Amino acid sequence: MKYAYYISCINESMTKELDQSLYLWNTTLGIELVKLTEGTCCGGSNMDFVHPNMHLVNNARNIALAEQMGLDMVTSCNTCLLGILHVKHQIDSDPKKKEMVNHYLAKQGLEYKGTSAVKHLLWVINEDYGLEKLKAKVTNPLTGVKIASFYGCHILRPSDVLGHDNPNAPRSLDMLVEALGGETVAYGSNNKCCGFHTLLVAPEESVKVSGKAVAEAIEKQADFIVTPCPLCHMSLDSYQDEGLAANGASGSMPILHLSQMVGLALGHSKEALGIDKHVVTA
Repeated sequence: MKYAYYISCINESMTKELDQSLYLWNTTLGIELVKLTEGTCCGGSNMDFVHPNMHLVNNARNIALAEQMGLDMVTSCNTCLLGILHVKHQIDSDPKKKEMVNHYLAKQGLEYKGTSAVKHLLWVINEDYGLEKLKAKVTNPLTGVKIASFYGCHILRPSDVLGHDNPNAPRSLDMLVEALGGETVAYGSNNKCCGFHTLLVAPEESVKVSGKAVAEAIEKQADFIVTPCPLCHMSLDSYQDEGLAANGASGSMPILHLSQMVGLALGHSKEALGIDKHVVTA
């Protein structure tokens, strides 16, 4: 199995341990990720509002780089997923937009064709690799470990673009937890926003939202929260003290990347997976 790996800005700066752990277990599973070293930032949730056409061209270029390699694209960031996949949907359904982006891409010898799928790491491991096949690779089952899944909104909504989960009752991340032998924890905030994208404009509201999720997981006696999004990880981990205080709660809760949780079940150490680099360590 081989994919073009879209390198998220956050993984290259604040959450380097995500890729550290990802490449570790991908060696174990035999999934080859070829870095899109010429890819550019997806623009987050901002570029589309500031300059829609630039947003289209920028992310069409990212997909075209994967197409040039003859590979589907995979990302480990929810926000990158939504931004790039939304662009793909727009271009694939509008010939004029496709013509526009290819006018600019031609200057770099690129062409957007629409042949490469855009996927999240969670979808790849669940659907392409397969949970039954993954179970056979587990050497350290997470038996007795209570795990609270935090999906993050950009992998769930809008469902007409993403379409892999019921946004009101998602199951994909919980299914992965169960495949690794862990015990899923039900709590109210599992499909809510982490508040990351409002940190700069409404920091008090942002940390209150993330803190509520952590407080609920603590109340349910989870051993850790797992998230498929590095931005969600930052909100839940880095701002945990402020978030809990804003909700009148106390305690602490380790937050793991999806790649770290899988790595633990595959027998890799916490140190090798970079879990010791978090603000709240497991």
